[in-house]
Amino acid sequence: MGIDVLGRGSAGYDQNRGTFNVLLSQEPAGIVTPRTPGEVIDAIEYAKAEGLRIGAQRTGHAAEPLGDLGDTVLVRTAALNTVSIDVDRRIARVGSGALWGDLVPRASELGLAACHGSTPTVGIVGYSLGGGVGWYGRKHGLQCNRVTAVELVDATGTELRVDAESDPELFWALRGAGGDFGVVTALEFELLAVREVFAGALFFPLERAAEVFHTWHELTRTIPDEVTSVARVMNFPPIPEIPEPMRGNSFAVVEAVALLPEAEATELLAPLRDLGAPMDTFATQPPAGVAGLHMDPPEPCPYAGQSMLLNDLTGDGIDALLDAVGPDSGTQLLSVEVRHDGGAMGRDGAEHGALSSLAGEFLLFGVNIVPTPEAMAPSKAWLGAMRDAMQPWDAGRYLNFSDEDEDIAVAFPAPTVERLRAAKAKYDPENLFHACHPVVSG
Repeated sequence: MGIDVLGRGSAGYDQNRGTFNVLLSQEPAGIVTPRTPGEVIDAIEYAKAEGLRIGAQRTGHAAEPLGDLGDTVLVRTAALNTVSIDVDRRIARVGSGALWGDLVPRASELGLAACHGSTPTVGIVGYSLGGGVGWYGRKHGLQCNRVTAVELVDATGTELRVDAESDPELFWALRGAGGDFGVVTALEFELLAVREVFAGALFFPLERAAEVFHTWHELTRTIPDEVTSVARVMNFPPIPEIPEPMRGNSFAVVEAVALLPEAEATELLAPLRDLGAPMDTFATQPPAGVAGLHMDPPEPCPYAGQSMLLNDLTGDGIDALLDAVGPDSGTQLLSVEVRHDGGAMGRDGAEHGALSSLAGEFLLFGVNIVPTPEAMAPSKAWLGAMRDAMQPWDAGRYLNFSDEDEDIAVAFPAPTVERLRAAKAKYDPENLFHACHPVVSG
C-alpha cells in the first residue's frame, strides 16, 4: 500500500491536524496527505482494513461538527490542488485541495468569475458541495447547483466520475451533502462571463447603525437580483494586525457587489451612498478585486460564531437585532452580519441538487475573536443574545455557516432528508464516511 499514515506522535501529525479555529484540537486515528486519487483509494482501503472510518478536510473550516475523530483516518487534501479552466466552455476543474484564491484571479484575467464566497482561503470543494453562498448568488444561485461533475472515491474504494447522466441520484446527493458519500478528489463547475463588477463598502460610525440598517433593509425590498449585499456591525479590536482607521473602532458597514454597469449600480445604491459614509470604497473592478471586500481573517485564529437563516425580516427585526448587538447593547462581537440572499438562491430547480434553494431571505452570522479562555463566556453570551433576539424570524440553518453539530432536518425539507438517508443507505451502507452534519448519526 503506497501511502504513509501519520499516527499520533509521528512526524507531521501535529502539522496536519490543525483547524481554522485554533481553539479546536483534532486527534484523528491517523492522517493521510494524498497526492493522487490512487493514494485516496489506498487510504480508504487502509481505513477499512483497520476497522476505522474516513473523512476528508482541506482547511479545517467548520471542523467542530466533525466531533471525535478517534476512530477516523483524516484525509488532508492540500496536495490535490490542480486548477484548470476551459475558457470556451466556461468550465473550471479543480482538485479538492484548491482554494478560491487559486482559481478566482486566474479566471478574472480571462474575463470569467465563479460563484465564490467572501474568503479566498476557503476550500472550493467543501464550500461548493455544502451549498455555496456567494457574491453573485442572487443572480446565479448556489454554487452547488453550478457543479457539472464530481470525481470521488466511494465506499468500495472505486474511483468515480459522477454527473447528471452517469448517476443522477448520487450527483443530486453530493450537491448539498457531499462529504457523506465519498472522498471527493475533484470538481467541475460552470463559470460566469463577467469581466467587471461594481463593488465596495460603506463605513459609518456605529452610532448611525439604525439609520444605515433600515435604509439598507428598505433597499433590499426592491433591489434587483444583480445586486448582492451585506449589512454589518463591526467592532475592530485595538491590535496591530488591524489597519488604521479601523483599529479599535466600531462601524456600521454595508458591502455590495453589483453585476451591472457603474451608472446603473450607482443609481440603485444611491439611498445608501447618499447617507454620506465617511469611507466609501465603491469602484468598478475585475472579479478578482472583491477578494478582500469582506475582510475575513486569512489565517487560522481563535473564534466563536453562530448563524441562522432569517425569514420575513421586518423593520421590527432590524430593531431587535440592533438592540442585541448595536451601539447601546454593550456587545463587542467582532462582526454581526446580515446577508441578503433570496433571488436565484431562493428558487428551486428540477436540475438542482439536494440543497435546491435556501430558506428565507437573509443569512445572519455573528463571530468574535476569543484570544484568551476568559473571553469565551462573554462571547457566547453576546452570540446568545443575538440568536435569542432573532428567534421570531428563524428560518433554519445553512450548514456551511454552522459551527455546531446540527441535525440535517434544520437545513433540508423533510422529503429531502428522507431521500438523502436513502442515498446514504445505498452508497455508504456501512457509514464509512465521517462528515460534518452527517446524513445519519454515528
